Amino acid sequence: MADRMSERDDEWLLGRIQEGDHEAFAALVHRHTKRYYSLAYQLVQQREDAEDIVQAAFVKLWERPERWDQGHQTRFTTWFYTVVTHLCLDHNKRKKPLPLPEEMELIDQRPTQEERIVHHQRRVVIEGLIRELPERQRLAFTLCFYEGLSNREAAEIIGVTVKAVQSLIMRAKTALKEKLIAVQVRMPYDDGHCTV
Repeated sequence: MADRMSERDDEWLLGRIQEGDHEAFAALVHRHTKRYYSLAYQLVQQREDAEDIVQAAFVKLWERPERWDQGHQTRFTTWFYTVVTHLCLDHNKRKKPLPLPEEMELIDQRPTQEERIVHHQRRVVIEGLIRELPERQRLAFTLCFYEGLSNREAAEIIGVTVKAVQSLIMRAKTALKEKLIAVQVRMPYDDGHCTV
């Protein structure tokens, strides 16, 4: 019976739920719990609260399944997203912020305006130097460090072997390091990953 329920669409299951069908309700809950938990977690940022909200939403559906009206031609998933969203917003309104200890020192760890300007200037210099690299070195470097591709993926795109990509990247890094030393800009990567 459970297999038959899993093959039915949401609207059919809701019709059965309105008649008190527990198996239809279980199938609907099983089908959609992860989706709505993900939404709730993003909105409330607490695992337990997100679980409670999704559970409460499904309990409300069980207790009053007629609240979803197929006549409005709104899909169940759209309507239920609204239900879960409203429960999350209500939860966040009721949630009281935790008091901070009076002796707690608040430190702004964001970069200062001067640090942002220096970072921007370094980035402009580095991007200019990258543009000066030979085409294949620039391509390998960009694919691996800026686009986050693996060496194998970059090799497929460029049409070379993985060892050739590794060689291109090493030559690009060496050339960039030499040029950066010449212009006295610190290299933006220490562990093989570009952080520009």
